[in-house]
Amino acid sequence: MTGSLENLTDLPDVGPRSGVSGDLLSHVLAQIRLTGDHVRPHDIAASESLDLEAGAAHVLVLAEGALHIEDAGESPVVIERGDLLLLPHGLGGARLIAPRARASVIVCRFWFDPHSLRGMVAALPERIHIRHAEGAGWLDGIVPFLMVEVTDDEPGAALMISRIIDVIVIRTLRTWVQRGHTTGWLGGLSDARIARALKVVHERPLQRWSLDALSDAAGMSRSSFCERFAALVGRSPLRYQNEWRLNLARAMLATGEARVGEIALRVGYESESAFSRAYKALFGYPPRNETPAPGEERPHA
Repeated sequence: MTGSLENLTDLPDVGPRSGVSGDLLSHVLAQIRLTGDHVRPHDIAASESLDLEAGAAHVLVLAEGALHIEDAGESPVVIERGDLLLLPHGLGGARLIAPRARASVIVCRFWFDPHSLRGMVAALPERIHIRHAEGAGWLDGIVPFLMVEVTDDEPGAALMISRIIDVIVIRTLRTWVQRGHTTGWLGGLSDARIARALKVVHERPLQRWSLDALSDAAGMSRSSFCERFAALVGRSPLRYQNEWRLNLARAMLATGEARVGEIALRVGYESESAFSRAYKALFGYPPRNETPAPGEERPHA
């Protein structure tokens, strides 16, 4: 990743069917980082359940049979052959059961980076179900490729698996947005008015956006805009703006190409001390403790 703020906010011109610009969606999803480390096929006997590791997130692709998601007080959700199930927070109190016959499922385990726009990760739903008909165009190609890497013992296979899981998760979220039935911050991207406000924040992060300016960009009254933004994104508009600037700063720090004070000025802070306080409040450690990406050399402070 290039360290300059200009490159970090130079957005490609693509667009999904949802009406929200693809550049904005890509820009936000780029801030959600994850590490995948486990891909295994599992056979589940009839009437038995699939156990998943607590504390981890998972992607499941059903290869054969059917599964039911059973949760107390809710009707079972049916997962059919070829469907994908994303569990951002694990199974929770639900159970995955093969109701009538043996089922075969590919299980991908991963962890979200705890500092990746944390409010966004926390606001993801308990589960996202992509039916085969909705994801066949990309699932039918990427899953066999993933399974080839699982059996590959060549150097770099573990990294390839992690990157493929990353692509699957991002593509799942993108498909979910395109369906238009999203909730949480992804709902903000699929809401045309809120997306307009998000777009100006992402394109011009150095500008000190006021609530009046952002509500004007959305074409809403200030009170309606603030209420709608907070309901969909899970953050107030100004808090979101500040967290976005700090995440840009974190990406620049990870390249090790500039001093902390210089980056503080790039993202709009008037002093290094104010930037450091805000950075520590969001990430839990000061910016000088940020580790550059492998292969990058941190400049001398």
